[in-house]
Amino acid sequence: MRILTVLFLSLLLSGCASSNWGWYVVDPTTTTGANNIRFLLSGLGNTVLLSLTAISISIVVGLLVALPGLSERPALRRFNRVYVELVRAVPILVLILWVYYGLPQVTGLAINVFWAGVIALALSDSAFQAEIFRAGIQSINRGQYEAAHSISLNYRDTMRYIILPQAIRRILPALGNQLVYMLKMSSLVSVIGMQELTRKANELVVSEYRPLEIYTVLVLEYLVLIMVVSAGVRWLERRMQADERA
Repeated sequence: MRILTVLFLSLLLSGCASSNWGWYVVDPTTTTGANNIRFLLSGLGNTVLLSLTAISISIVVGLLVALPGLSERPALRRFNRVYVELVRAVPILVLILWVYYGLPQVTGLAINVFWAGVIALALSDSAFQAEIFRAGIQSINRGQYEAAHSISLNYRDTMRYIILPQAIRRILPALGNQLVYMLKMSSLVSVIGMQELTRKANELVVSEYRPLEIYTVLVLEYLVLIMVVSAGVRWLERRMQADERA
């Protein structure tokens, strides 16, 4: 709230608040404006929860899809390539609509807007995660595998204790970028009624008829959120690099 207040006041001081603009609808110094901002921020929890749940699932699925791509068996490599190419070819918005409206008819299961969004976002992102993991694992020196084999580690333990910890350090920036991407793409779930940041802004626009002012606050919300997440990812990178040097 304080950050949005400072940014709003900066807009006023920069001369954006002309007589034709209705900044009063998001003015935190008035009761109406403060209530409107609280209404907009009420979608923050759903945005964060949706994004974190989706990317957690996509990382797991992406890793499971990446491993067959590293196999010596052509059939497994073909599965990896077909999955990645097919999923990446479908726009996220189309996938969200298909999962929400089409998947219940195919499976016979009722899916609420939250899980429809999670499934669609996770499925779409898993193809990109698969390529990130594949590149990260392939970047590990072959000698690491030979060293693991020399101490009688099986494939699972080699991946778990030797290869993946090193690969994750290398791909962490890419994983952070995908989290930022997920936070932004979560706004598309508003089309099926998910009460996240963008949906809240759309509803407020309908009642206040001030799209420019309200969507400006929405932009600031995403800006602050992504800056915080990016700072967290950079901190984690530095922490892992320090642990590696130690």
